[in-house]
Amino acid sequence: MTRTYDLLVVGGGINGAGIARDAAGRGLSVLLVEQRDLASATSSSSTKLIHGGLRYLEHYEFRLVREALQEREVLLSAAPHIIWPLTFVLPHHKGLRPKWMLRAGLFLYDHLARRKRLPGSRSVSLNGTPEGDPLKATFGSGFSYSDCWVDDARLVVLNAQDAQAHGAEIRTRTQCKSLVRHADHWNAQLSQDDGSTQVVRARSVVNAAGPWVTEMVQNAGLGDKAAGLRLVKGSHIIVPRIHDHDHCYIFQNGDGRIAFAIPYQREYTLIGTTDIPYDGDPAKVKISSDEIDYLLELVNGYLAKPVTRDEIVWDYAGVRPLYDDKNANASAVTRDYVFDLDTGDTENAPAILSIYGGKITTYRRLAEHAMQKLGPVLGNTAPDWTASAILPGGDMEDGDFDRFVATAKARLDWVPDVLLHRLARCYGSALYTIIGDASEISQLGQEVAPNLYECELLYLIANEWATTTDDVLWRRTKLGLGMQSDQVDAVTHWFAIQARLGQAAQ
Repeated sequence: MTRTYDLLVVGGGINGAGIARDAAGRGLSVLLVEQRDLASATSSSSTKLIHGGLRYLEHYEFRLVREALQEREVLLSAAPHIIWPLTFVLPHHKGLRPKWMLRAGLFLYDHLARRKRLPGSRSVSLNGTPEGDPLKATFGSGFSYSDCWVDDARLVVLNAQDAQAHGAEIRTRTQCKSLVRHADHWNAQLSQDDGSTQVVRARSVVNAAGPWVTEMVQNAGLGDKAAGLRLVKGSHIIVPRIHDHDHCYIFQNGDGRIAFAIPYQREYTLIGTTDIPYDGDPAKVKISSDEIDYLLELVNGYLAKPVTRDEIVWDYAGVRPLYDDKNANASAVTRDYVFDLDTGDTENAPAILSIYGGKITTYRRLAEHAMQKLGPVLGNTAPDWTASAILPGGDMEDGDFDRFVATAKARLDWVPDVLLHRLARCYGSALYTIIGDASEISQLGQEVAPNLYECELLYLIANEWATTTDDVLWRRTKLGLGMQSDQVDAVTHWFAIQARLGQAAQ
């Protein structure tokens, strides 16, 4: 018998996972399908910030900025292990925006939303200070302000885990090939990587397919109703750490854009991002040589010691699926989200909600707003609930990560500090599930690669839908950065053994 779900969510990025979580928490039966891995596209290719978007004030996106600023502290409380405050240093460039304009923008940034945990902006001297050390001597003053860092791919996984905990079904490596509308439900044909197919029924559909959102509208037979989609590529480079302190830099450019230089994985600095139109296959997006030149030229305009191309240890690119507001400048295209709700041409026809745009910072509010639209269609009147809900692993007293780590070190004094801190950052309180009953390092299983033990890999397979080396090394963790090829091969070999064991057990 074909099962009928209240809601089918297509897309395992941050918007899809967030909506699945919100809907499941309202008591709806939910199925989320993702054609590849969770966060395998746009949601793992961000600049990894929970921020209001200071530059969006210049485009008068006050509603978006205010909502994003409000969400910073909501998300900081929900997941203190993967989200934490950062101080940003904005050097004043005498040839670009004048000081009064920067000060006015930061004043708005400080006051558009109430702050509880994040300090406000202030003027800073860059002469003879740690903040000024990496910069050219011509930059003598600037400003500092606060935003937050996020492990973007892990945020997606935590939302999927919480959705599952509330009853949702999560299927990765499962593509929605077609949607057929019937009188009171959708029939969805699903195809898995192993070639198997299945048809499921859903009372409503959320199209959160990101760069493939228009394709899904067409798959539903509604191509003539598709809203405009604007694909914009954003690329980043990773280089060895350019400074010793933990502050970030926000550098202005003459074209009106900005770039960030952010401490990354202790030993590195993340630099990005670009903003250029993209019309290729979203699954094959890559940084271009021109983008690398652009980022290097921009940051080297500020740095006393220039970054060179041969210092780049990694790069990544993603495609932002933005609503096409017809702005000629890709950098000025709205980052706000837009809903396209199609309820059909007949009474009680099943709905499909397609999502365009959005920022990782506002994903929770987007999900909440999506369910406020779909609730009446589904006859669901459950109240909003996610604003005060903790994400998996985030259950720490007062949201105090440092106190949590200190307690964990006292309890697990045999675990090396580097490993313990990494597990705490990735998994929060779930690190105790990973460690289990072990009381010495040898009981964690084989060290498959440096700082990666078998117990963690088994946890990721059982609890986080990890099935490949890339799932683990580049999304669930960032351990791939700095690994040698033979170490990566060791992880791949381990997965191959697990696959054979799984087949033998069937």
